[in-house]
Amino acid sequence: MEIEEQAALTSGADFWHTKAVAGVPAAMVTDGPHGVRKQVVGEGLDLLASEPSTCFPPAVAMGSTWDPQLIRRVGEALGDECRAMDVAVLLGPGINLKRTPLGGRNFEYFSEDPILTGVLATEWVAGLQSRGVGASLKHFAINSQETDRMRVSADVDERTLRELYLRAFQRVVRRARPWTVMCSYNRINGVYASQNRWLLTEVLRDEWGYEGVLVSDWGAVVDRVEAVRAGLDLTMPGPDDVGDRALAAAVRDGSLPAAALETAATRVESLVRRALANVVPSSTYDADAHHALAREVAGRGIVLLKNEGGLLPLSPDESSIAVIGEQARTPRYQGGGSSLINPTRLDNALDEITAQATGTVRFAPGYDDPDAAAALARESSVAIVFAGSEEETEGSDRTSLELPAAHLTLIERVAAANPRTIVVLSNGAVVRTAPWDAAVPALVEGWLLGQAGGGAIADVLFGVVNPSGRLTETIPLRLADHPSHLDFPGEQGHVRYGEGIHVGYRGFDAREQDVAYPFGFGLSYTTFAYSGLSVSTVDGGLEVRVTVANTGPRDGREVVQVYTSLGASRVRRAPRELKAFANVPLAAGESAEVVLTVEPADLAYWDVDLGRWVVEAGEYTVAVGASSRDLRVEATVAVAGDDERRALTAESTIAEWFADPRGAQALTEAFAAMAAAGGGTMAQSAADPEMFSLMASMPLARVASFIGGAFGPDTMDALLKAAN
Repeated sequence: MEIEEQAALTSGADFWHTKAVAGVPAAMVTDGPHGVRKQVVGEGLDLLASEPSTCFPPAVAMGSTWDPQLIRRVGEALGDECRAMDVAVLLGPGINLKRTPLGGRNFEYFSEDPILTGVLATEWVAGLQSRGVGASLKHFAINSQETDRMRVSADVDERTLRELYLRAFQRVVRRARPWTVMCSYNRINGVYASQNRWLLTEVLRDEWGYEGVLVSDWGAVVDRVEAVRAGLDLTMPGPDDVGDRALAAAVRDGSLPAAALETAATRVESLVRRALANVVPSSTYDADAHHALAREVAGRGIVLLKNEGGLLPLSPDESSIAVIGEQARTPRYQGGGSSLINPTRLDNALDEITAQATGTVRFAPGYDDPDAAAALARESSVAIVFAGSEEETEGSDRTSLELPAAHLTLIERVAAANPRTIVVLSNGAVVRTAPWDAAVPALVEGWLLGQAGGGAIADVLFGVVNPSGRLTETIPLRLADHPSHLDFPGEQGHVRYGEGIHVGYRGFDAREQDVAYPFGFGLSYTTFAYSGLSVSTVDGGLEVRVTVANTGPRDGREVVQVYTSLGASRVRRAPRELKAFANVPLAAGESAEVVLTVEPADLAYWDVDLGRWVVEAGEYTVAVGASSRDLRVEATVAVAGDDERRALTAESTIAEWFADPRGAQALTEAFAAMAAAGGGTMAQSAADPEMFSLMASMPLARVASFIGGAFGPDTMDALLKAAN
């Protein structure tokens, strides 16, 4: 392939296709991630106009299922729809962490925890790619806000970057091997993701072994030559004739190695040929079956936050039900932007509640007429208020966690009129529930639930589905409590990730901060008990066994969550971190032993000094329960850990020398010899506890300057050799 042809192959032909070059055909890519958004092409059509496809629940609801196998089934269904539409690569999943509840695209992301995100996304990718359709893992990396998203520099220390923001990507890349990874718009510590060789090549390819295609987010490339030099393969959208010519010229004048361009072109060609090899002519999919799956996932993603007095589930023969709020009739079921799906059909909660109820169901739009809504509630045996956020969208972040004023007024008026008031929320990210939730006995977090969400809500309200969704992000009492609050959205082109490793629940727990509803929380119409916890070490990791019993009257599902902590750690840690979970179905009265594995890699922290992952030795506490703050049983286990000895240097402190067995022996002997030889008061003072406290933080080289000639270069060299 000629240089110009190689350059042409590394940019798109248009918005949705790679170029057909030198016998390499074009391939189609299209937006996801909760549906197949194949754009309808035609003059005068909206850029977001698309062919009908199943609008599955967005990741905000999908993640709340905490069920990897259910997510895999969604991936498979998406793959079937892609094949039917001749789509080679679906642009998803989005796995950026929910650093702040104000993030405009939080509805597209799974959670605030990297282990949960990584496990779920791995199955999404595996399901999709099992159908011969490629995934595009995005947005790599640290694209956790929309404000100034195409320029802002996310300034993050390396430990936080590795442990929180890259960890889920690492897991999915190594286990599911996505066909493509999409770089983000933003800069990372000052360098654009599309030009960040450390990120794209040294970490992704050299450390993680990634062999697929690196594609840009649409419009993320600032400099084609620098992007290819960093390891980017495909710039989208196209055409970019100017960039193509710049690449060819850079190769010809020697400023870009020819191998860099050739490698990028070869990867794109391999992607296209892989896609063509998996084409199944005349593919179709079962739209009704996919709608049923969307309803199942939506029902499983609903989180029951409050249920005082067992108000829920309702009986179908409830005498009179008031359904209040326009969102019951005109549902909010997805967010805005590139993921906007044209659904194959759309259910609404009002119709679905009416279909399941045998008593009277009456409706009031509510938001503009709270007086009429309150009157209807007063005349009814139960009132269901639908409220929620008005928009979450790509391109802008939210400015508040508050519900719209009209919704708050409606809740207040209806709750005052009928003590049996249920609030159903529709929102793409958490909203503030305090203080109004104190006035309502039942609260249902309905997220954005996709095209079948209306039926799923009715299923949960009437007990056809026992709610088993759990929160994947903490609901704070107020925005100011959030760990990210003081460092969002940044200023003058930079956003400082000042909370460090204390993202989400880690930060709330570290500050012992009260929250409205904690990470992992969710109620059920039944109850569960935990017993018989045992923890053992296996191959450097942990095997956790616990018996869980359904002690209530209904069949249900418990999400068993395993958290670990290490109190006496050499590094700063969160009080507890999620390390494993299991979604366990149990019939009423049934119990089962649940076995969970915590892998060594998930116990590790990133050691900045050593530049690698380290499992720290020590006595770990393993707590198992129903949420991050409802831990029912715990045990301790000794973990041998990795060799994490650090070489001692002249700049190591006295305390660091004495904390190391070999260093302590060498330094004690040296000080003793100098003291015996009259080598100065500093050497003699090292044995004095008060003086040692004063000297402990001093680098050894500075102490040597106080001792003088008795501690010369030869003595220092001998010490370093003995210690290391």
